[in-house]
Amino acid sequence: MMYIDPHIHVTSRTTDDYEAMQKAGIVAVIEPAFWLGQARTKIGSFQDYFSSLVGWERFRAKQFGIVHYCTMGLNSREANNVALAEEVMELLPLYVSKEGVVAIGEIGYDDQTEAEDRFYRLQLELAKEVDLPVMIHTPHRDKKKGTIRSMDVSEEHGLAPGMVIVDHNNEETAKDVLDRGYWAAFTIYPHTKMGSERMVDIVRQYGPERIIVNSAADWGISDPLAVPKTANLMREKGIPEEHIKMTCYGNALKAYGQSGQMDEKDWLEKEPIDQTKKMGGNTVLRGGQNPRIENDSSNIIEN
Repeated sequence: MMYIDPHIHVTSRTTDDYEAMQKAGIVAVIEPAFWLGQARTKIGSFQDYFSSLVGWERFRAKQFGIVHYCTMGLNSREANNVALAEEVMELLPLYVSKEGVVAIGEIGYDDQTEAEDRFYRLQLELAKEVDLPVMIHTPHRDKKKGTIRSMDVSEEHGLAPGMVIVDHNNEETAKDVLDRGYWAAFTIYPHTKMGSERMVDIVRQYGPERIIVNSAADWGISDPLAVPKTANLMREKGIPEEHIKMTCYGNALKAYGQSGQMDEKDWLEKEPIDQTKKMGGNTVLRGGQNPRIENDSSNIIEN
């Protein structure tokens, strides 16, 4: 079975992770713009980061047989530096229509401050202008309050619920999000957020409609194989195969495919892997390493 991980920060991951993901059946990933573990202090660091999401990282994923998409946005955690956030808002329109950008995100609330609200609203308007879906980051504190507020504000700005993916859900928020017609995404993290066992229970309780499983794997302790592992646990627990396909593949494709930037043929008809290729003179290989070259006719990997 093929899988999509629709929320993973692969810039933070290694080439070993890419190889393991491909072997596990992951054919495509979506990388949301987010913070780097510490606050950026200059607009140039945002510009270089956004450029890497649509440039080098897209190339690097392709070198391991995975199609890379991304979302563009000012993370709520960095919205509280108002002067810098204003500069980011001037920069974002230059990136949101680039190839492979499938949504505005991840945006929303963290501490639910006035500044976060201001820049969340501005980015909702940007999403409307460019007709892209929105990926909402729900806060870690006061999650239910922040989740409901995120949806209320989205509706104030006239976004259709079907164009909005609400992420980082749990048992406390799932019903509200689904009842209001939004896509409900769930982050599978070791020991926190939503574990695989709990995810199985969610799918069993609510069914597969508009539910999306992702890993949100980043530079912290996280698992880039969370989606296929959760799918395998669903099988063990008797969840129908069609429900697994919807929650671990089809729903993400349908939600983010609304961007016009993501289509199943992108990986069904992708070019074979050829690690002899370079981007800007750079390669994923190091001295003395044999390139991985995929034979298009036989699908044999040559070293």
